[in-house]
Amino acid sequence: MAIPFVKDFTFEYEKLERVTDRISRLVARNPGSFTYTGTGVYVIGDRDVAVIDPGPDTEEHFEALKAALEGKTVTHVLVTHSHMDHSPLAKPLADWAGCKVYAKGPAFPTASQIRMEAGDDLSFDPDVVIGDGWTCSGDGWTIEAIETPGHTANHVCYALREESALFSGDHIMGWSTSIVSPPDGSMEQYLDSLRKVQKRDFDTIYPSHGAPITDDPGGFIEAYIAHRKKREASILAALEAGDRSITDIVRRVYTDVDSSLHPAACHSVLAHMIHLCELGTISSSHGEARIDSSYTLLQAEAVA
Repeated sequence: MAIPFVKDFTFEYEKLERVTDRISRLVARNPGSFTYTGTGVYVIGDRDVAVIDPGPDTEEHFEALKAALEGKTVTHVLVTHSHMDHSPLAKPLADWAGCKVYAKGPAFPTASQIRMEAGDDLSFDPDVVIGDGWTCSGDGWTIEAIETPGHTANHVCYALREESALFSGDHIMGWSTSIVSPPDGSMEQYLDSLRKVQKRDFDTIYPSHGAPITDDPGGFIEAYIAHRKKREASILAALEAGDRSITDIVRRVYTDVDSSLHPAACHSVLAHMIHLCELGTISSSHGEARIDSSYTLLQAEAVA
């Protein structure tokens, strides 16, 4: 099942644009391999507003966001997770607006030479720690927090109840799959979180990068899950063929991915390896799954 990616996305950098009666979006000028066209900052409401994922702390972006919010009262600054393209502007914006920052928790540092991502915002620490079912509201809107660990341990999505809409951060993206990078990320938790969101049957999913997912979001999530299962099957097939290291497996399995992204793919494979070790399907030469481990397939029938 191929993922029906949504690549077409029309916008103007650093300009607040109306998406629906309750939702506006401003795209930061920080395009890249992991941010696509840039970070989408969502503003919920018209007078009393909540801001989701304020984005990078750059002068141009902060000035544009302040201009866009002029005349509005920012009551909540909400963060999906603590990566450098999502959370750095949260505290400066909240200080400017006179409100608080809400998130699942502080950053969980991931030290690795092979990790390639937007980077951890290690200074991030929310004013208020939130969890499943937490809500806030304003003029005509109600937002609910949904814990979705996997991409990061502190990842949380936000649902706009009045529109059956989900702001998915990096948990689900329309243009690409999401990186799951241990030890902060967990493949088991990520798959569980995908199912959790799928059960809510949202009408629209708004990722922090790229266009919204409007055509059968439930089917899109199912394709996301199927993609991970296919990757897992390919990893097992590579082990059966004699590959033992993660780098060798990546070279065999990720032929559809630009080689410049293979270091990031190594961490997604590591997440699969941890999961497969926990299931008892494979073993690691170090006992625990590590980037530099050698792996052995224990259950050949799992490849069938």
